[in-house]
Amino acid sequence: MFAWFSKFRHKMFADRPLTRMEAIMPNVCADFEAELIELNSENNHMHLLVNYPPKVAVTRLVNSLKGVPSHRLRQEFPDLVRHYYRANKLWSGSYFTGPAGSTPLSVVKQDMQQQNRPG
Repeated sequence: MFAWFSKFRHKMFADRPLTRMEAIMPNVCADFEAELIELNSENNHMHLLVNYPPKVAVTRLVNSLKGVPSHRLRQEFPDLVRHYYRANKLWSGSYFTGPAGSTPLSVVKQDMQQQNRPG
């Protein structure tokens, strides 16, 4: 499981950028031979459940999952560029990663689906 916040924890997500991000993220995962199992967001942070092979460095995967959508969203949604013009980033530099542990995946997915998705 991965989680990260928007830069300065600004409330940034509306339905259109989040829907676009949902289309971008599986392609980024595929580049790493990983599978995006679940993605959801509240208005200032993302949660992703990703199955990735042990040969993948978590830092590289997370940096791509943060960087590629950030670049594309800033190109496609000029309002995000205006909002983050000083930082030139959508995300804070930090992130959380942790195993799903012994919790069944269905429970983790259900918990993620119950977030208050903006829109």
